[in-house]
Amino acid sequence: MPIQFDVDPAVAQLAASTAEFVREVVIPAERECGGSVHDAPAAVRETLQKAARDAGVFAPHVPARWGGHGLDLRGQAVVFEAAGYSLLGPLALNCAAPDEGNMHLLEKVATEEQKQKYLRPLAAGDTRSCFAMTEPAPGAGADPRSLRTTATRVPGGWRIDGHKWFITGAQGAGFAIVMARTSGSPGDPGGATMFLVDAGTPGMRIVRNIETLDESLFAGHSEIVFEECVVGEHQVLGAVDHGFQGAQVRLGPARMTHCMRWLGAARRAQDVALERAGSRMAFGSALGDLGMVQQMLADSEIDIEASRALILRTAWELDTGSAAASQLTSVSKTFVAEAVNRVVDRAVQICGALGISAADAPLARLYREVRPFRIYDGPSETHRFAIARRAVRPYRQPSTGAADG
Repeated sequence: MPIQFDVDPAVAQLAASTAEFVREVVIPAERECGGSVHDAPAAVRETLQKAARDAGVFAPHVPARWGGHGLDLRGQAVVFEAAGYSLLGPLALNCAAPDEGNMHLLEKVATEEQKQKYLRPLAAGDTRSCFAMTEPAPGAGADPRSLRTTATRVPGGWRIDGHKWFITGAQGAGFAIVMARTSGSPGDPGGATMFLVDAGTPGMRIVRNIETLDESLFAGHSEIVFEECVVGEHQVLGAVDHGFQGAQVRLGPARMTHCMRWLGAARRAQDVALERAGSRMAFGSALGDLGMVQQMLADSEIDIEASRALILRTAWELDTGSAAASQLTSVSKTFVAEAVNRVVDRAVQICGALGISAADAPLARLYREVRPFRIYDGPSETHRFAIARRAVRPYRQPSTGAADG
């Protein structure tokens, strides 16, 4: 089957409208708050999302049934990049993490009753959500099999006990999707289950909001403790003991939508660098006429174009259900995360003092925001391990049981 990268005219128009909305509405709002929304009042999100609805660009990824534009991943790639040009663009369009990934998961896995209760208000922006899997060491992190939070059967449901941290958006969220072990032991590849836990459920307690390098994800990252937190049987999301498989429905596409959004940020950094290179005079010429600056600008153009191509290729594989999607998702996440960091770093270097000024250019904030991307949704090292393991698998020889010598 030939790979299709053509952009539907309707999608191209939505991307253009998104780019205009981001320039005219979102970037001024970002400047006002410095791009920091960890502790922002709910009115910031609500105002931006109302403006996005009025502009006709709200919820590009959400199926039409729930009030969105219903774009596939290839369409999302174009629009999310336009949204990501501002740190608050995805928040305004209601396609920011973790809500965007949770919407996709609920659409694919939830029962109809669960969709009505959780997906409908989430898609409309009437509530927020979080995805609670990561735990302090030695619990689940880059290796989800280390999961230590447990869910034990009790009359009428389950009792959840455990400790989570770096749970994005938990403060003020209407509900959490919680990963807990229902069988087996830490290190086992199975035995996890996802649960829908409403905010305010007794036994679920936010310990603190963690101060982090990045500040553009709404409500920040929280540490949560579950102590005898009881939920009903109807709050199981997907099948019992199949939570890891269910989470993969979310994680592959969510890694790609992260790439899409952060590519927009890299493009913004490059635009700042290009403007500076064209206007700043030094050593008798414009910076852009100096060979070393030209190399940095060219390398960033290469990184941006290569990232976009990888994203589109992987989005096509996911849209068509290709068996190659898992490998390409890891390849894309690793390459794009590192390419985005390179682009922003070069932009800071080209702009010099302006690049590290928080008041006069967005680069200092972008620099802080993109660095954690190499850790979120699997660090580069974990993905490289998975990429190599898959690549060598067809070449492995059957074991003979004899030692090499």
